[in-house]
Amino acid sequence: MIASTNFRKSVLVIVWAVFSLCSHEVLAKSRVPISEAEIRQKKNDCYADIESGLWGQQCKSSIIAKENCALRCLSPVCYELIYESDPLEEGEKDYSRSSEYKYCMHRVSLGESLDGVKGSFG
Repeated sequence: MIASTNFRKSVLVIVWAVFSLCSHEVLAKSRVPISEAEIRQKKNDCYADIESGLWGQQCKSSIIAKENCALRCLSPVCYELIYESDPLEEGEKDYSRSSEYKYCMHRVSLGESLDGVKGSFG
């Protein structure tokens, strides 16, 4: 039973990693900036995956844990750049990092460098 659960988790992680890399490559080659509507839809898809348990129980442990997981799901590269070293905390409203994250997603969607994104709204 434990081996089966670990196997499923491993498969899900691999599928997620491949999807993340492929979606990043597709976005990077599109040269069309991602729209707010696309971001909202993708984030809602991430929330659905989190609720289904695809991201594990830790992502369902609190509202802020769910939000951090949704941001990581939406754009792993932007999450790593903006939030990974200092994840959102309960009750925190960080508008400058939120703007940086959206700017990062915009740059990724155009295939542009992410140099200078972090701290650009601070």
